[in-house]
Amino acid sequence: MPDSDSSTSMHVPVLPSEVIEALDLSPGKRIVDGTFGGGGHSRLILPAIAPGGMLIGLDRDPRAIQQYGPQWRDSLSAIESDPPPRIELINDSYHRLPQLMEELEIDGVDGILLDLGLSSDQLNDPSRGFSYQTDGDLDLRFDPTCGEAASDLLLRLPEKEIADLIYQFGEERCSRRIARRIVERRKERRAVKTADELASLVRSCVPRGKNHRIDPATRTFQALRIAVNQELRIVKQSLEDLPGCLRPGGRLAVISFHSLEDRLVKHAFREADDLEIITRKPILASDRENAENPRARSAKLRVAVKK
Repeated sequence: MPDSDSSTSMHVPVLPSEVIEALDLSPGKRIVDGTFGGGGHSRLILPAIAPGGMLIGLDRDPRAIQQYGPQWRDSLSAIESDPPPRIELINDSYHRLPQLMEELEIDGVDGILLDLGLSSDQLNDPSRGFSYQTDGDLDLRFDPTCGEAASDLLLRLPEKEIADLIYQFGEERCSRRIARRIVERRKERRAVKTADELASLVRSCVPRGKNHRIDPATRTFQALRIAVNQELRIVKQSLEDLPGCLRPGGRLAVISFHSLEDRLVKHAFREADDLEIITRKPILASDRENAENPRARSAKLRVAVKK
């Protein structure tokens, strides 16, 4: 497990060659990596837009920019091109791209990439609670400096709202049983505070099917993470606003990891008058990538171009 202050990302980007092809990169283009993370996709984008070009890396998680920003300054100086590409790394959400472009005095970009999954760096940080295999605090916020931690949410909400949240955002059939047990623990003055406590509770409520490779706690953790970070609301708003940030011919590429996200992307692309869909069906990882990077198994890439 990496040190919390490590400057080297452990994250392996999914669908790397497919993303580069989807963005139709060439020298001088302006590209937005709206979910910068450890910079895995950006590292591939940067040489393809040199000489010149501009990369805007955004991430809600302040640690992503703080930890990996310095090495990106080194990456810039290592690219031998005249002029070198410009890099802007900003701790902010991709749904605020229209406002950020005004601040940067940019009138349009040629490509926007959103990778909606968690990064391995977030999962490997026990203090964040993203992994149910750790005893870290049940936080689940992308930006730990704002909003409400998942443990506080479970302490505050009534049983029905907890059940509805887990069912709506996690599609978990045992949501009522899980919510009931969470509230029972509150009455026993044993509120759920850590990731492993919640995982154990959920496993005791959800029967594991035969040959089931997914941990029973997965859907509940997904639901709480979505709720705490308002993920679906932000994705929906972004899919409405981001096409307006693209120049004609610019591309919007979105990688989703579960059906709720993918459904939003598919419908938004279909309903957008100013977008032409490139991927009639989502692009999936190859068998080789799935074997080398299991995280890629659920990844779906959809791409549209600005008319």
